[in-house]
Amino acid sequence: MIFPDFQTSAMLGLKSKISRLTNSGKPQEDFLFSNLNEWQASDTRKFMLTAQDYYGNDNDIKDRKRYYIDRKGVRQEATNLANSKLKHPFMRKLTNQKVNYLLSKEFSVQCDDDKFSELLAEYLDKKFLKMIKNVGRDSVVNGLAWIQIYYDRLGNLKFKRIPTEEIIPFWADADHTILEAVLRVYTIMQYLPDGVKKELIKVEYHTTEGVWYYEKTDRGLKPDPDKGEGVKGHFIIPQETVDTDGNVIVDEDNNPIMTNVQMTWDKVPFIAFKYNADEMSLLKLIKSLIDDYDLNTSDTSNNLQDIPDSIKVVKNYDGTDKTEFTQNLNIFRTAFVSGDGDVTALTTPLDVAALDSHLNRLRKDIYEAGSGVDTQEVSLGNASGVALKFRYADLDTDTDDMANEFTASLEELIWFIKVDLLNKGLGDFLETEFDIIFNTDGIVNESEIITDAKNSVGIISDETIRANHPWVTDAQEEGDRMSKESEEKMKQMQEVMGEGAVPGFGEKASEEGGEE
Repeated sequence: MIFPDFQTSAMLGLKSKISRLTNSGKPQEDFLFSNLNEWQASDTRKFMLTAQDYYGNDNDIKDRKRYYIDRKGVRQEATNLANSKLKHPFMRKLTNQKVNYLLSKEFSVQCDDDKFSELLAEYLDKKFLKMIKNVGRDSVVNGLAWIQIYYDRLGNLKFKRIPTEEIIPFWADADHTILEAVLRVYTIMQYLPDGVKKELIKVEYHTTEGVWYYEKTDRGLKPDPDKGEGVKGHFIIPQETVDTDGNVIVDEDNNPIMTNVQMTWDKVPFIAFKYNADEMSLLKLIKSLIDDYDLNTSDTSNNLQDIPDSIKVVKNYDGTDKTEFTQNLNIFRTAFVSGDGDVTALTTPLDVAALDSHLNRLRKDIYEAGSGVDTQEVSLGNASGVALKFRYADLDTDTDDMANEFTASLEELIWFIKVDLLNKGLGDFLETEFDIIFNTDGIVNESEIITDAKNSVGIISDETIRANHPWVTDAQEEGDRMSKESEEKMKQMQEVMGEGAVPGFGEKASEEGGEE
């Protein structure tokens, strides 16, 4: 790893917010092993995986089977019957709606220090903004998401999205705002020489004192052979090697001999991005509603497919006992009975009106509970500005809460950027204040806004009107364009009508001519 711009004097000072690695704080490995086992079997982790399935439209209806009771009273799967498994991507649609509403446009960082703003923009580039959007999706699906801060091989500060189900956080407070340690567990595949694949469970324990690396076995944790025993630093930096007298040791070309020094942050280099303060997945609010919607639409499909296989009643035919009757009814969809001789079909009529009413209510409840906007609502297209704001009120409120959580998380992340700038000698911005503003992407009634803008001419400034116009993305740039277009039009008029014919043009030339 190379840190060409790091300043050694700043690195080792208290103000740098990083420290030399020490051997203190060895973790209790039995405690970590117990926490790992509890986490991997926990309902919280299982629900995260379920939420990820629902985001991928792999709903629980996929496991549905149809059954009948055989002559012995044992439930058996009815493979001859239709078994539709209609899955509806409500979870995906609501998640994407929230993420795109809040994070589709770049958030802005407002700061009075222009130098800090310029340096910060180099870290918060387009790649970072794309990652934040993916983090937003993870947080809505799982309840929270994680970013790890690290240095690449060239000494550049980087940010990496970590799957939520791999992280076990240890919080120092009940509100989960102070992160004390992070236990990460993930699986890799090892390919042995004979071509056999072996699954390895890797474990990392991150604290402010460093990182311990393990491999998980059935019996406990053992040091990771790829990392070695003992605590490691969060990152390493090169430092000039000195002798016992404090003199720099050089090589034969008189270049200082560098030694890699392991360093640690004053904070655990992981940032939690929460969907809400409760760290609750969106699916928790709408799962039962989605499952009922899937079930009813699937049952309707089954009924339609089963109509040709409706129950047949054959009269004047004896010879079946009760158990045989039940089996014939479930498997062959035929009932043999005595009587006057006749064949009829028994069908269950569909109450289409009741079904549609129930599904419409379910759909409305899903968007209500999920704080979303149902784009299939007929009246949405012609809604006025006030009505649109009302329709978007739940979505706006929900994403406001999400924005508050993300603001706090981004402030934590920017702390690491400030420390990196300090240690590279680019400036001390640790006390620099800034504001993070999210630019939501709501639907508006453009005609109303444009009309209001026209009616505001002469009442408020043209710049304010431009800033609020729905077609303008940069008010200053739009003002420059208008000035340029105005000048070009005046020049064209001057060329057509002659020198001095257009007020404002040719006056200077006339004055100069008068002086002559």
